[in-house]
Amino acid sequence: MQNQNAPATRPFRLRWLAPCLATLLAAGCASVATAPPAAPEHAAALAQLEQGQAREAAQRLETLAAGARGTQRNALLADAAFAWQEAGDEARARSLAAQVDPRRVTGASRARLGLLQAEWAIAGNQPANVPALLAGSDPALLGAPLQARWRLAQARGLEATGDAVGAAAARARADAGLQGEARNANREAIERLLAGLDDATLSSRAAALPAGDPLYNFAGRALVRRGLPLPRPFDTAQAWNFDQRAPAAADGYRPPRKLAVLLPLTGQLATAAGPVRDGLLAGYYAERRPRPAITFYDTGGTPAGAQAAYARAVAEGNDFVVGPLGRDEVGAVFAGADAGVSSLALNRGTVAPPPGHLAFSLAPEDDGIVAADYLLAREHRNVLVIAGSDDNGRRAVEAFRTRLQERGGSIAGVVSVGEEPGDVSAQLVQASAAGADAVFLAVRGPQARALAPQLALAGFAARTRVAGSQLTSGTGKAEEDVVLDGIVFPGEAWQARGVAGLPSYSQVSDMLPTARGPAARLFAFGHDAWLITAFLERLLRSSDGELAGATGTLRSDGFGNIVRQPQWSTFREGVVVPVSGGGY
Repeated sequence: MQNQNAPATRPFRLRWLAPCLATLLAAGCASVATAPPAAPEHAAALAQLEQGQAREAAQRLETLAAGARGTQRNALLADAAFAWQEAGDEARARSLAAQVDPRRVTGASRARLGLLQAEWAIAGNQPANVPALLAGSDPALLGAPLQARWRLAQARGLEATGDAVGAAAARARADAGLQGEARNANREAIERLLAGLDDATLSSRAAALPAGDPLYNFAGRALVRRGLPLPRPFDTAQAWNFDQRAPAAADGYRPPRKLAVLLPLTGQLATAAGPVRDGLLAGYYAERRPRPAITFYDTGGTPAGAQAAYARAVAEGNDFVVGPLGRDEVGAVFAGADAGVSSLALNRGTVAPPPGHLAFSLAPEDDGIVAADYLLAREHRNVLVIAGSDDNGRRAVEAFRTRLQERGGSIAGVVSVGEEPGDVSAQLVQASAAGADAVFLAVRGPQARALAPQLALAGFAARTRVAGSQLTSGTGKAEEDVVLDGIVFPGEAWQARGVAGLPSYSQVSDMLPTARGPAARLFAFGHDAWLITAFLERLLRSSDGELAGATGTLRSDGFGNIVRQPQWSTFREGVVVPVSGGGY
């Protein structure tokens, strides 16, 4: 945004006006006859404000204002009011602000005054007044923290006036100036605003955004989550460097030259690491074209072990790293990762992936998100939730609730159950009477078998029932699982319909214990880790960059995460079968 208050001058006049203008700018005022040359003092006071000395700055600015006139006095009063507010003295700030003529305040002082008044309007539950209060001011004249605050205030005002896209755009511009919880909360707000758009509006608005617009990656992520195409690759894709790799094949195959795999081959996570390792090697050896040298490094399942393994992999010349697997391990590596050696972590870390790094996971939160989108795509917006007591169930339910409510749905009721569910029929009947049009089950197979008859008696047998992937845990006997018929859940494409490059599930599970039962999911996950590694450039730099993986359709979300659209499956006569169409 340009500064609309900058003085306009004609070029031919500048020849003789330049010395006078320089004097005026140095003096910081437009009233030449009466204004003292106070600009250096003004700047020094503002420097105190930026250094956190708000009270000292406020006192100094107010003193300067007492001896100034005209435009300079208005600017000093506006800045003094802002400083007193920052110092916690709102009464003094309001008293000074009331003396300011906004028409005679320009530049950064005008932006601070607008921000001050906008935040007062928000605090007074009058956000619709914010656009008018910010009009005529330019946040680019402020430091990064105040720019972010200005944009957040702007977003509140735009949302209050019904402009959800404008509010999301303002928040996207604020993102770079935020950190920690403030940044997380802002990103959640952007997701909420975009979630309220229908598919056609979201697609058209995303396509209209220019290259480099801060909102594009957020809009693109929303499109990916809905299974919709991107207008163009994510803006972060060009930040990746693939020059060290051999030229890409026609299908996009472009693996690294030397690959390190970090897994907990010993320790408590070793049982989970086995299927992941074997799945990765199955994909690796199925590829007949030149493959990278591959080395496995044992992390021991600890954060320190993961950091040491990563450092060793870098020191030994590997140009790409897959792993580690444990959540705490991933957080440790991401916290100190060398951006020069990129990685694909096999879990969500406690910190976001740094530039040049990705995260791929089978997290329970993903189950909740895709389940909500599945129901919303079928116009189910009032959902009964049945939640297990384990950590996976709780995480899936929380993600489901957030996603459903972001997109205009509601929770008809929550029924919590233990490992052996008792009689919850009264709660189910109550939810049915409240108009619940679907059910989300975040429980394991044995719990679902105990609940299915109660759901049927409460009238839910004919309504859509969706579960998380943990539904298959504890299943496998058709005569027992027949009561689960009709429950839809996110499964693995490999088990449901097969995947190019891998033998059928039945063949592999007969040969490898690490591909049987619950381990099959981790085996498919390991296979997809190889697939992402080998086709990473295609995945990141193509607008249609998706991979048909063993766990589902894989795409980048533009924020360092690989997301998947699962193969939807159900039980039929107690046996898992793919749902026709397989997607949303």
